Amino acid sequence: MQKDNLKSYLNLHLIVFIWGFTAILGALITITADALVWYRMLFAAVFLAVFILLKKKSFQISLRSLLKLVFVGALIALHWIFFFKAIHVSNVSITLSVFSLGAFFASLLEPIFYGRKVLWYEVFFGLIIIAGLGLIMQVEINYLDGMLYALISIVLGVLFTLMNGKLILQHDPSVIAFYEFAAGFFFISVYFLFQQKFTLDFFVLTFNNWVLILILASVCTAYAFTASVKVMRKLSPYTVMLTTNLEPVYGIILAYFILGGKEKMSVEFYIGALIIVITVILNGVIKHYQKES
Repeated sequence: MQKDNLKSYLNLHLIVFIWGFTAILGALITITADALVWYRMLFAAVFLAVFILLKKKSFQISLRSLLKLVFVGALIALHWIFFFKAIHVSNVSITLSVFSLGAFFASLLEPIFYGRKVLWYEVFFGLIIIAGLGLIMQVEINYLDGMLYALISIVLGVLFTLMNGKLILQHDPSVIAFYEFAAGFFFISVYFLFQQKFTLDFFVLTFNNWVLILILASVCTAYAFTASVKVMRKLSPYTVMLTTNLEPVYGIILAYFILGGKEKMSVEFYIGALIIVITVILNGVIKHYQKES
């Protein structure tokens, strides 16, 4: 069991690294945030449908479960739209740094969803993360709009992560992800129809954008999302959320080398990011010793 947990934890870090690269793709793809999420959810749903058919798994679920998955799919769509919007109005580093608040929100909401006691160190670590984020916001106030979009995105992200933590107990991860992506794609499509956004230009993309979108939808979405839901069978939603605080670290490092000048931040910014990393490590140490005792 302990070996399974270690394997799940290592898989989670690989997933978080992929998510960090997702932000880079979002910065490189030159279409609007909502259009990007539409393409992402469409192709991810298609890839998962093919996978489910090849594995001969069943698409059948109850109506009650379907309604839950549809709701979560809408949350995911909004989460990603605000995420890419934040990147477009600020940059990768700012957007991912705000995502560190996810652990704090999870520490408050997980006890409500799962009926357990609030753990003092989870709240304490969340407050430390807020302090690190406050340091970042103090020196990078020019990116306030991006921070607000990212804040909305991470709140939505915490909500659907907690909901998926319950849904994974009843359904296969790939089936969960398929219905959620299909639902998100449907809701955005309805919105686009009312806004009359489906024009010829909407479907005309550069070759570079097509390649990046397909990478985003396959590796960074269909695989990473399904795998992240799967590891929640072994790890708590709070541990998942706190580990995703390494997403800013991976993403910021990648952005610095791939995107260059736009991602070079102040010294205070990197101090705040370092606070986040130390918090993640301390959380892992405490949880390890609690299991040993």
